[in-house]
Amino acid sequence: MKLRPDQLKSRAEEAGLTVEQLAQAVSRTGLSGDSALSAVRNWLGGRDHPRCKKADIERLADAIGCEVTDIARFVSSVNHHRGSPQKARLVVDMIRGKAAYQADEMLQFCHKRAAVNVRKALLAAMADAQEAGADRDALVVAEASVDGAQHIKRFRPKDRGRAHSILKQTSHITVGLQERPTASRY
Repeated sequence: MKLRPDQLKSRAEEAGLTVEQLAQAVSRTGLSGDSALSAVRNWLGGRDHPRCKKADIERLADAIGCEVTDIARFVSSVNHHRGSPQKARLVVDMIRGKAAYQADEMLQFCHKRAAVNVRKALLAAMADAQEAGADRDALVVAEASVDGAQHIKRFRPKDRGRAHSILKQTSHITVGLQERPTASRY
C-alpha cells in the first residue's frame, strides 16, 4: 500500500487540516514530534521517506475523515522474474489503464511467459485492496512497470579450454491498483 500525495493534499485542504494536525494523527513509536512532522511533509511532497506504513495511512484517513481507498494505491511486485524486461513490458503495457477484473481476464488467456508473474502481482494487489475495503469493480490498474534486475551468469564450454559467458536476464514487475473516483465510474 502506497500513499497518493496529491489526493492526501487535496483531502487535507478540504478538511481544513494543517501539517501539524496530520503529524499528531500519525505519531507512533519511532515517529513522534519533529520526525512525524518531517515525515508528513515528505509524504505531502511525494517522497516516501520514512516509508509510509499501512497503519500510518489508516490514521491519516481517519484524521481527514475519508476512506483508506481514497488516499492509497495498492501496490504489489514480483522480483527476479526469469525473463527479459523488454518481453515483460509487452504484457504490462497491455493491462495498464484497464479495470482490474478485465486485466485479470486478459492475463489468464495471454500466452506470454511473463503473464503468469504479472497476474500474481495483480492478484496480490487486488487482495490488498479488498482487505482495505475497496470496491472490486472500481479498481483500475494505475501503475504497471517492469525494471531490469540482476543477470544470472552461466558459462558455456568452448574449444581449446575457453568458456563463453551467457547472461540470462531477470526483471522486477510492479503492479499498482487504485479505486476509480465515484464520479467517473459510469
